[in-house]
Amino acid sequence: MDSLTQIVLGAAVGEAVLGKKVGNKAMLYGAIAGTIPDLDTIWGKFLDPLTAIEIHRGISHSIVFSIVMAPILGWLVAQLHKKAQAGWKDWSWLFFWGLVTHPLLDAHTTWGTQLFWPLDLRLAYQNIFVIDPLYTLPFLVFLILAMRLPKASRKRRKWNNLGLIVSSAYMVLTLVLKGISYQKFTEALDREKIEYTQIDTRPAAFNTILWHTNIDVGDAYLLGDYSFFDSQPISFKYVPKDRQLLGDFRNSETIERLDKISNGWYAIEKRDGDLYYNDLRFGVYDLGAKDLRFVFSYQLIPAGDDLKIQEAERDPEAMKQVLASLWDRIWGN
Repeated sequence: MDSLTQIVLGAAVGEAVLGKKVGNKAMLYGAIAGTIPDLDTIWGKFLDPLTAIEIHRGISHSIVFSIVMAPILGWLVAQLHKKAQAGWKDWSWLFFWGLVTHPLLDAHTTWGTQLFWPLDLRLAYQNIFVIDPLYTLPFLVFLILAMRLPKASRKRRKWNNLGLIVSSAYMVLTLVLKGISYQKFTEALDREKIEYTQIDTRPAAFNTILWHTNIDVGDAYLLGDYSFFDSQPISFKYVPKDRQLLGDFRNSETIERLDKISNGWYAIEKRDGDLYYNDLRFGVYDLGAKDLRFVFSYQLIPAGDDLKIQEAERDPEAMKQVLASLWDRIWGN
């Protein structure tokens, strides 16, 4: 999830664990704990693009990381606040829950997390977009209401707990909506008698009203979307896999690593004489556009017997039209 959401969650968890003893300090250190796992993006700036992608939401988003770092951070904070009612164990407990709830939340997004690192398993439930105002804003309001009250106030704990309950209830709702959208997509495929091997669904940006799907039909993918306000049947767009365009590079180390990252959901595209690797898990900017452009697309650059990658440039001006199209599409076809 985005940084603000992780800060809010971390602060609320910190308050729930230790707010009664240390007041707003619990929120402060909970918020810090909630941002620490995403420091892997800083490490990635010193690495090549492919390695940076691989380590994102890796070890720093694992239970092992939370267990190891919590007592260290807890001891450091205990030294800073020796006069506080909380001891080393209390601060360690706060940091553990602040650290571990970060990847637990991220697991609900499309990118997912390696929660059980070093096991090679990435959890990605794909039921919420990385930025969802309906999840974050109510949660933030309850947190602000809580932090304005004395640490011993029962109402303070009530507001904080209510924020945790409402945000969790919304997360459960997104799972229900995902299930309904999945059923709508499969019904559309059955109606059109389309045979497929895999289907993948996820919410569109900033909401859980509009949902996208990728469908594997062998040598190609079908892409579709469904809004809960739709009045017209679901239609699909055909995207060829075109993996033969890779030629001798098809079994290269770079393609194998990218294939692992994308869980096999990728298509190759030749554009302006260059080859691009399109990661389908995050879909396209605008499914209604004539010329589809994928959110995560990498130019493949030959380098001896292997390939290097470079992320495709994004047009900030074009994004304005994409957001306008998204808003219109949410309200039905």
